[in-house]
Amino acid sequence: MFQKVFDFFVSTDTSYEPYSYYPTTAGNIGIFVVILLLLIVMMAVSGSGKKVQAKQLAFSALAMALAVIASLFTVVEFPFGGSITLFRMFFICLIGYLYGTKAGILAGIAYGLLDLLLKPYVIHPVQMLLDYPVAFGFLGFAGLFSKSRYGLIKGYLLGVLGRYLCHVITGYIFFSEYAGDQNPLLYSTIYNASYIMPEAIITALLLLIPAVQGGLAEVKKLATNN
Repeated sequence: MFQKVFDFFVSTDTSYEPYSYYPTTAGNIGIFVVILLLLIVMMAVSGSGKKVQAKQLAFSALAMALAVIASLFTVVEFPFGGSITLFRMFFICLIGYLYGTKAGILAGIAYGLLDLLLKPYVIHPVQMLLDYPVAFGFLGFAGLFSKSRYGLIKGYLLGVLGRYLCHVITGYIFFSEYAGDQNPLLYSTIYNASYIMPEAIITALLLLIPAVQGGLAEVKKLATNN
């Protein structure tokens, strides 16, 4: 029974070892439904008026759309997974900064599932969870510093660190064969840093520009005021 349900939602590519798994059409529909439910829950946890909730949904959907667009324009694509993109992580962190940690985490999880839908590479259920919803869910922790000076920068770096650690763990546990004769933990640490850290540094430097800070402050007012 379980195998029939699994085969209904997931297809298996047996041409490689270890096998990789991809959502079927039913699996893609299921992921899309979960994303919608997460967005609804994200609105519910805000505890704000209907007008603010509508703004939250609109701004969050726009930020996720911009993240998807940014993911399509990669600066560098790495051979064993991962890529340097143009501010993809920033757009997800921005949701947490605007609407708080709970909303940010839910939006990050939703985006992680969306990324799974668009670019699936799964060899194990735990790897899937860590590399997609959990890793991007960490970006929502940007909301922890929403009221402090340079809060978006500090929150962004914290969220990126969380995502980075998830990928290091999966790289060490599930993709250690790519390390060859190298220490697999050291290899995973360096490999994942090579595509996550450049984007993080460039984004953090951009956020330090006063004009950018001023613009984002206006965006926050627009996104959160009744």
